[in-house]
Amino acid sequence: MTDTLTMDRRSLLKASGALVFTLAGGGLDILALSPALAEMPQARPIAPTDLDTWIAVSTDGEVTAFFGKMDMGQGVDTAIAQVVAEELDVDVSRVSVVMGDTARTPNQGGASGSSGCRLGANPLRHAAAEARRVFVERAAQALDRPAQALSVQNGVVFVTAEPKTRISYGEMIAQGFDTALDWNEQYGNGLMVSGEAQPKSPLDYAVVGAPVARKDIPGKILATMEYCHHVTLPGMLHGRSVRPPVANAVPVRVDETSISHIPDARVVRKGDYVAVVADDEWNAIRAAKDLKVAWSETQPPFPGHEALHDHIRKAQKVGDNSVANFGKYVPYEPGPVLEAISASAKRLEAEYELPFQSHARMAPSVGLADVTGDTATIWSDTQKSHNQRDGLAKILGLKPENVRVIWKPGPGSYGRSDADEAAFEAAILSQETGRPVRVQWMRHEGHGWDPKAPAAVISCKAGLDEKGKLTGWYYRARGFSGWEVMFNASEPRDTLIGQLTGWERGKAQNYGVPGESYDFPNAVKFWETIAPLQDRASPLRCAHMRAPQEPQLHFASESFIDEVAAAAGADPIEFRLQYLTDPREIAVLEEVRRLSGWETRPSPALRKAGRLTGRGVSLNSGFGAYVATVCEVEVDEETGRVWPRKFHVAHDCGVVINPKSLRTTIEGNVVQGMSRTLFEEVRFDETAVTSIDWLGYPILDVMDAPEAIEISTINRVEEPAGGAGEPAHVTIPAAIANALFDATGVRFRRLPLTPERVKAGLV
Repeated sequence: MTDTLTMDRRSLLKASGALVFTLAGGGLDILALSPALAEMPQARPIAPTDLDTWIAVSTDGEVTAFFGKMDMGQGVDTAIAQVVAEELDVDVSRVSVVMGDTARTPNQGGASGSSGCRLGANPLRHAAAEARRVFVERAAQALDRPAQALSVQNGVVFVTAEPKTRISYGEMIAQGFDTALDWNEQYGNGLMVSGEAQPKSPLDYAVVGAPVARKDIPGKILATMEYCHHVTLPGMLHGRSVRPPVANAVPVRVDETSISHIPDARVVRKGDYVAVVADDEWNAIRAAKDLKVAWSETQPPFPGHEALHDHIRKAQKVGDNSVANFGKYVPYEPGPVLEAISASAKRLEAEYELPFQSHARMAPSVGLADVTGDTATIWSDTQKSHNQRDGLAKILGLKPENVRVIWKPGPGSYGRSDADEAAFEAAILSQETGRPVRVQWMRHEGHGWDPKAPAAVISCKAGLDEKGKLTGWYYRARGFSGWEVMFNASEPRDTLIGQLTGWERGKAQNYGVPGESYDFPNAVKFWETIAPLQDRASPLRCAHMRAPQEPQLHFASESFIDEVAAAAGADPIEFRLQYLTDPREIAVLEEVRRLSGWETRPSPALRKAGRLTGRGVSLNSGFGAYVATVCEVEVDEETGRVWPRKFHVAHDCGVVINPKSLRTTIEGNVVQGMSRTLFEEVRFDETAVTSIDWLGYPILDVMDAPEAIEISTINRVEEPAGGAGEPAHVTIPAAIANALFDATGVRFRRLPLTPERVKAGLV
């Protein structure tokens, strides 16, 4: 007979955030795991010019690489281990990677822009090559042989002609490396170092390019990995924030006696930020619920969900730019383009509507802070720990060198999610109470108060001549700035608690335009931004989400290209190939045509009653990669359900480091892209976000997952590694929408493509 552990909610919370479910004797056992006490690995000197900053080798030959970025669940640490193992000539199993600890790793800008391998691997590649050179030189002295007479295998240097004459790395590392590197004097994504040694030619790779099993999977499967949510400190308090019922209301009075019945609970207020703390987490949750706050009378700030896109159309422009990526201004003049389109034999125009979308992480934000005097240590699952350190130093009034952020894995991110928020709140609460504080958001906060992907209306116009050739191309993206919350936490103004405690929000403007090499005649592409719906601490404040604004931009551009191709009576792939100029874009489009068995014909297909089928294509180049995707859909005419049954992805991201992880990364791109295309939409009324749980904000269910994802990777060993975390994701919305048009003959221009919208459109 199997005993089953029975818990109420409070006991469950007290036991831990980690559970293991096991089947034994026909029953289900629930084993509660003890919380993990926070570990404080010893700080170490960090200087980009020191080889010891990047690589450490123990006396038994184990290698540690110190990586100033982190992994968001795609196996980047394994890829970095492969790069280091390749250059050092050691087995990859002997390489471990430390990520994102500001007291142990250099500032490489954190995780963003699919830059982990594309940019972050380069300094470590050069450092590992230099470390190998140092070992070979030391071995030459120790073995009394010239360096050119030596070979290296699995961390052992030996005389090529006398293999038994050897010495290991571990025997030569007692004093470290003590070797200087050249540094380009940049921090962040652009940080680069090099030594005397030249890295290997890609033609000589043996470890890079091999399908190495990910190092993080066993810990995730066996529940031995320590997530940020597991970390605790002795004597810590638990904190919970108290949010207003109307988004822009501020506290007028706080009745602290309203929680006097809850043991050890107390109120902390700083500026317009209100929170409760307690020794027991369940008591903190109760206190946050029971605390009576008189909120200011205010005009509700939002137009309401159904009025969103009309608001975007009518609102005054506050910023504009004609080039995507970091706001470099290039003047644009749409007038001549519109004149050329107006004079065309055939004219087309369309508007595409994009919703707010939530990061909706599988677990909400968490942070643990210990602020003592003029020092602070914070545990966080932030994507950019060095930037978070700088922002925390500012809000706490401390020197950056006295603040340490220790990154721990979290529940996913892909952009400026709520990951930084709880860490900032925990830091303030710790400073105010004089004790360590752990803050964990609740589900309604994660959905309701995280930064959102910006909503937009994208307008497209085109002209065709009598032969179906383009005569003009107009593209305007209009929406909320994706930089209302900037892409890292180096400024407190980009957090809720920062704005509530007096930091004025930033005014940066950005949206973007597609960047593919289409050589359209008389073309103009530009974006405009409008003011946010609420001036500060808004639940609808906007920030970048996976592939910032690119899925939205390409949903419109790649859908409209299909519309124009249909009007010209042209095959969608053939039409694109007429205008593309980049050979790598052309190559992936040709490859996905081959991979999918694409039938050359115009869209839409001949419509049949019942379950309809169609195919659609989409292209994206960015983040150092080139991707073309074909989607095959089935559409149920009675219910409006769209099922993307199969995807074909041609992917070129330069040299492939780990084909196994690349494949799973692309699959993840596809699945999340499906979810955003078919289901995800933030709903709100005039006062607040209303889609505050998984029922109100549904995501892709296993029953809607595709039956197959076929992938062809073009391994360009002569090219540097490009990004893989975002490029394929960008292609999914338009590929699905174009396939839906091919199946039904009806063009859907508003995301998400819910069954209700599709069914209504098919009537």
